[in-house]
Amino acid sequence: MPHRKNPDFLLQKGLKISHLRMMAAFAETGQIGAAAQALGITQPAASRLLAEIERIAGVPVHIRSGRGVSLTEAGQVLARRAGRVLLEMRDAGRELAETGAGGLGRVGIGAVTAPALDIVLPTLRTARLSHPGIQAEVVVASSDILCAQLLSGRIDFAIGRIPVGVDASQFEGRVIAPEPVALLVRKGHRFAGATPDSPADLMQYDWVMPDKDIPIGAAVLARLRELGLPAPQQRLSTASFLLTLALLQQSNSIAPLAQAVADQFATAPDAPFGCINIDLGIMVAPYSLLTRRDAELPPAARTILGMITRQIEAAQPAPVAR
Repeated sequence: MPHRKNPDFLLQKGLKISHLRMMAAFAETGQIGAAAQALGITQPAASRLLAEIERIAGVPVHIRSGRGVSLTEAGQVLARRAGRVLLEMRDAGRELAETGAGGLGRVGIGAVTAPALDIVLPTLRTARLSHPGIQAEVVVASSDILCAQLLSGRIDFAIGRIPVGVDASQFEGRVIAPEPVALLVRKGHRFAGATPDSPADLMQYDWVMPDKDIPIGAAVLARLRELGLPAPQQRLSTASFLLTLALLQQSNSIAPLAQAVADQFATAPDAPFGCINIDLGIMVAPYSLLTRRDAELPPAARTILGMITRQIEAAQPAPVAR
């Protein structure tokens, strides 16, 4: 049994980085063989590592069943902690590499589409001049993908929403703002830049948008119900921004998009798209600036995060999410 009166017993009994890497890989892959392959070792070597971990921990960390092998409750605890330790080790390596490197460094940023255009892009334009040695990689995706990449260490911070069913205690967040939604169509559409006589006039067209499990899709359907309108015709459901724009260009479909995104594609004189001049009051739940809880970011990531935070504060001071 674990030594309850000695919290350092894992280290004293010889727990090593190789054990932590095995637990993290096993939790990620769900198979001993796949974990071994991810670590570049043989399956027997992986099994020996698991046996050593169980000897050190004093409790089983995996169990065999008819469906294969899975982590026990104790194994899940150790795997979760192992992942955090390995992330900290990786970030420590990044910080050592960046320390004294004359402002050189890399940062991984995630964002849903609207703040990617409204917040991240202007910040990086400024950073190119003020911090030319920092290289940034930006992932624009849905919030579930962003949160998964944030927890895995693939990105340093994200602007998005914590999905339903995900443990919010894993994150620290600052609420930024809700997202108003506009309706985008091709430039030659009947309602491009025009005002329909009634919101019901919009229901004669196909709408292209994500399904009801995605925040903007849920917000659209909920607001239409409040207005006493039916769900729109929807021959294609997609969260792909590029596919949405391509379909708009080739049809009379209507796409509900974040106002910031719609403005980017409808305001230029030669823009191929236009907004319908109607406000249905569709509002998507606020997005937040998210980091891993208790994470200590390397210098380059801290620098860009600070610039984004200051930009948010200058635009609209917001409370810290709890």
